[in-house]
Amino acid sequence: MLIKTKIPDFTLRFATEMDVPLILQFIKELADYEKLLHEVKADESILLDSLFRRKSAEVIIGEFNDQPVAFALFFNNFSTFLGKPGIYLEDLYVNPDYRGYGFGKTMLSYLSKLTIERNCGRFEWWCLDWNVKSIDFYKSCGAEAMDEYTVYRLTGEKLKMLAQEF
Repeated sequence: MLIKTKIPDFTLRFATEMDVPLILQFIKELADYEKLLHEVKADESILLDSLFRRKSAEVIIGEFNDQPVAFALFFNNFSTFLGKPGIYLEDLYVNPDYRGYGFGKTMLSYLSKLTIERNCGRFEWWCLDWNVKSIDFYKSCGAEAMDEYTVYRLTGEKLKMLAQEF
């Protein structure tokens, strides 16, 4: 199902299993932009299982003139304070050749609408501190930085070490 936007010839659609190679391509392009390509471990089989078998996340593809130019990957989190789920945006990526046309803002706008339609309490994401263009873009959309929070993460061996203590 195509979702029409206010931008002529720019549509959104939810990804299908056939989009897994495209999703992986977008993930790698974003990781390369963020200087984190070396950290990408995902492959097509992992994405197929995570996105379409386990349904751990959802993906929206942005198409301009029927060509994929952007994607957003998101999933539900939960706010104990609100007592409601939220939508967490893991990745938003617009191909560099198509930036500045409003595609990213349109995708954020749609996800905001989806957050409301699904009766979620909030819409959140992270942004790298050095990515000033993205920070300025998010602020222009009305987003506020949550500077009083610090993200913590366990992965790999450190995750296994803590799990073994149980």
